[in-house]
Amino acid sequence: MPLSDTSSCKDEHSLIYISLQPTECFLTQAKEPKTEDSRKSRKWKKKKISDILAKSEPKPGTPEDLQKLIKGHYSSSRSVIELEELHLPDSCFLKCNDLTHSLSSYLKEICPKWVKLRKTHNEKKSVLMLILCSSAVRALELIRSLTAFKGDAKVMKLFAKHIKVQEQVKLLEKRAIHLGVGTPGRIKELVKQDGLNLNPLKFLVFDWNWRDQKLRRMMDIPEIRKEVFELLDMGVFSLCKSDSLKLGLF
Repeated sequence: MPLSDTSSCKDEHSLIYISLQPTECFLTQAKEPKTEDSRKSRKWKKKKISDILAKSEPKPGTPEDLQKLIKGHYSSSRSVIELEELHLPDSCFLKCNDLTHSLSSYLKEICPKWVKLRKTHNEKKSVLMLILCSSAVRALELIRSLTAFKGDAKVMKLFAKHIKVQEQVKLLEKRAIHLGVGTPGRIKELVKQDGLNLNPLKFLVFDWNWRDQKLRRMMDIPEIRKEVFELLDMGVFSLCKSDSLKLGLF
């Protein structure tokens, strides 16, 4: 056999040999979807706040709940001594809603002298009672449920949706308002702009137990919780300690 034929024969045998060798290509292909599936399963296992709350039984808020949130929020930015100063006295807390009350019945219980109180209030740029909630829609619901309690009291919407802050400042300057219902972000802005004075405030009520469509309470929402604490920093802590302001968890 000529040399060239021998060479080609060797090449042919080599090709056959190579093609018969076991390969790992199928093993590699099998691993790829497995890794993707495992990633997906890890994503599915990640718990959401709504999943956690859906499995838990509703429990009424307590002063201890608020105290824990205050401590947790300020623990990274305040010293131990400063944290102790932020601890609110038990005397500043009103009876909490046990989940059996409507808003009107709850307010009647914590403020039995409301009629007398509102009749003597004539200070502008202030309110006697503030109700904090998570959204404009929720604020409107709460205002509608106040009918049995408010009587002749002037109630004001204190949220940002469709209402400019300057319009609210002018309204507060024109006449005495007894009760404000709104979001912490807008109330905070009114205080900043000197449109709302917190010193005459007697009651600060948190819409604590209500849950939205995702089963979140107002203090479960990070941006709302942040704004609540910023508002508390604007004089609420000192008013509570002076015993001129009472807190309620509805």
